[in-house]
Amino acid sequence: MAGPEAGAEAARARALAVLRIRGAALGVALVPAAVAVVLLVGGLTGRIGRADPVTSSGGWDTARWAVTGIALVVLLLAALVTAVVVRARPALSPSVPIAESSAPDLYRLVRDLADRLEVPAPSAIALTPDCDSWLEDRTHRAHTPPRGRAARGGGGAGARDGARAEQAPVLVIGSPFMWWMRVAELRALLAPVVAGTGPSANPDIAAARRFVRGLDAAVAVSARAKSPLTAPAPAFVGWVARLLLRACREHALEMERCVAAAASERAQSVDYGLRIVAQEQVGLAYAGWDRLLTRVALPAWRMGRWPSRLDAGVVSALTELSRRDRLAEGFASRLGERPACDLLEEPGAVDRAASLLAARLFHGGPAEPGPDWSPVGWQQYPEEVVDRKWRQEAARLHRVLDALPPEPAEGAQPSRPPAAPERPARPECRIPHPAPQSPEEQSPGPQPTGPKASGPQPSGPGPQGPGPPGRSPRRRGSGPPIPDRRVPVRRWYGSSSA
Repeated sequence: MAGPEAGAEAARARALAVLRIRGAALGVALVPAAVAVVLLVGGLTGRIGRADPVTSSGGWDTARWAVTGIALVVLLLAALVTAVVVRARPALSPSVPIAESSAPDLYRLVRDLADRLEVPAPSAIALTPDCDSWLEDRTHRAHTPPRGRAARGGGGAGARDGARAEQAPVLVIGSPFMWWMRVAELRALLAPVVAGTGPSANPDIAAARRFVRGLDAAVAVSARAKSPLTAPAPAFVGWVARLLLRACREHALEMERCVAAAASERAQSVDYGLRIVAQEQVGLAYAGWDRLLTRVALPAWRMGRWPSRLDAGVVSALTELSRRDRLAEGFASRLGERPACDLLEEPGAVDRAASLLAARLFHGGPAEPGPDWSPVGWQQYPEEVVDRKWRQEAARLHRVLDALPPEPAEGAQPSRPPAAPERPARPECRIPHPAPQSPEEQSPGPQPTGPKASGPQPSGPGPQGPGPPGRSPRRRGSGPPIPDRRVPVRRWYGSSSA
């Protein structure tokens, strides 16, 4: 057997494996109670020990009471773990719920898609400020409305249909997809996601998912318990939940993979060619959304302002990028088609709610706007965010400059930096400079600069003879200044004499 049925059967087999682990854990908890019942019944019937308490063996009585006490303790602990797993509230993805009255066209599109795929339609639709789409099971009692309210809504077949619809998962759609993608692209993108409601309707798969989510919620509950008086009980519950999660981890992962494979195989017949284009738009929307959050929204969030039209901003940025990119000629033609946000009755209000949720998720801002947490439009963004940011940076730069020491005035002795530690002197090769002489001591004529100097030699005693009267012998290093005869040497690259 091939096709989506094979994937669904494989997912069901993995779900049964998870349920067998749950049954094994329940059986282990009931073993002491079963032994205690056997001992008590055997004692009453006389098959184990004697029924007469006077002549009965003291060892069997001790065993009966010991096993009964252990069974009661184990049953109490098992009841505690079961109550925490059943009543613990599973994690719920933050999202903006979309009522059917505010988006009838979107609900109609999803239902038509489910009819084409021959799967149950999602019970509700929600938007999340992320570039992803998935199905989320919200059948837990903490996530569903009270039964009395549903019963007052109607009766008969309509009530039964409403109860059946409550058991279906919720379709969560990324808000950037709603604004950037066209209607046909969104339908092709949601086809494999909506097809996942088919395997989710299987009771075995639904029970296995509820068990795994309950274990995960129990671990979270035990981690949040900080009271020293009640610490042992949550710690025990968390230990048991982690042990069961490790036991069924592999089966749960394979079950979800098989469900995804079956959904993808079922969606092959719906807009397969358009799904390739939709996947390209997913990458482009993810890149634009990430850049918008880090470069544009984050500075505003740090100032206590949150842009109220993030999805419209990413559409504007990606449209400008598509028009400037020479490789995006095909994108320009798709901009004339109907955008998916037209399926909403009030896209501006939904965009505002999604933008506020994005600020709360990615920055940690408050859930409601206030005096220090107000929205800002794109028209006011340059004046209220960019200009304010530059003013803050300029003020910070001025504070840094004012903290520097003042420069010395003109003519004042500049302050010297602290002297470095003295180092031992090293011998240096220096050219001796002649000592300065007075004009009387200088000779009227030019002096020879070497033994090969040309010109008439002066007569008189040699250099060893005494000098003129009234003058002391010439000291070493004295004499006329030596003219600078340094000639610049021109280096020619490539010559051997350079």
